[in-house]
Amino acid sequence: MEIILKYFGDFTEEQTGQFAQLEGLYKEWNEKINVISRKDIDALYEKHVLHSLAIAALCNFDKGAEVIDIGTGGGFPGIPLAIFFPNVNFMLVDSIGKKIKVVQEVASAIGLKNVTAVHGRVEEIKDRQFDFAVSRAVAPLGDLWKWINPVIRPGQKSDEFPNGLICLKGGDLKEEIFASGLKRITQAWSVNNIFPEPAFEEKYVVYVPKL
Repeated sequence: MEIILKYFGDFTEEQTGQFAQLEGLYKEWNEKINVISRKDIDALYEKHVLHSLAIAALCNFDKGAEVIDIGTGGGFPGIPLAIFFPNVNFMLVDSIGKKIKVVQEVASAIGLKNVTAVHGRVEEIKDRQFDFAVSRAVAPLGDLWKWINPVIRPGQKSDEFPNGLICLKGGDLKEEIFASGLKRITQAWSVNNIFPEPAFEEKYVVYVPKL
């Protein structure tokens, strides 16, 4: 928890309490359902929570914005972002039902009112549109864009960026962006420059605007 407060200092008492509850809840659920790597569970706040908040460090979603988290797994980056932005609505989607159950239980336990958890795939969502999509290490950038472009509405629900995709990536980013065909419009930032911690070497935040 201390590493979160190292970089963010203006949380309400409720937000601080919600972040503080995450470690116990995820350790408890990880004993039943392996949603976080066993070797990473003790570094939950650094490798999962703070990593998720790299998106918040770059993009301040407007009040009332609607954000979809694709392939949320156990709730990352969606749950930390939903705590950070209590006035933004989040839909967390994953194709694995047991992971969505963890998301539902964690969100309920900490009193998150702005999270909806859905068991399914983003390609199956036909009746909703969103301002932004977020994701973490789910699929190649080209695939992510193909899935989310139809469900992102034009506009700008953030002071920093027009609506679009903001995702957390690692590895050979240049090759992935080139292969996506989105090189001319894609922007990327090193997470290690945002949060200078060893865990974030070769980790990036990638943004693609809605076309």
